[in-house]
Amino acid sequence: MVEKNLMILVVVVVVDVLFIVVIDVVVVAIVERVVVVVVVEVVVVVVVVVVVVVVVVIVLVVVVEVVVVVVAVIVVVVVVVVVVVVVVVVVAAVVVVVVIVYLPNQ
Repeated sequence: MVEKNLMILVVVVVVDVLFIVVIDVVVVAIVERVVVVVVVEVVVVVVVVVVVVVVVVIVLVVVVEVVVVVVAVIVVVVVVVVVVVVVVVVVAAVVVVVVIVYLPNQ
């Protein structure tokens, strides 16, 4: 049971990261402005974190019926993980943007 829920969490996080990457690529392709991309990133990151937390809480409470304390701990862990992953993705995205958009123009 626990393994299954952990798998769900992993899938959700991975999907979110892919989602962010796709949005990056699209925004970069359209706008070609790093500042705009970073702003969009921040917004997307906030939304994604909120969605992840909500999904995780719902899954845990409804499916597992776990104790509130456990939920709180898991939510904190998930948020931290998501934020770290997102920061890495953002940095990677900015690097990609700079390499793709700015270097060829120099």
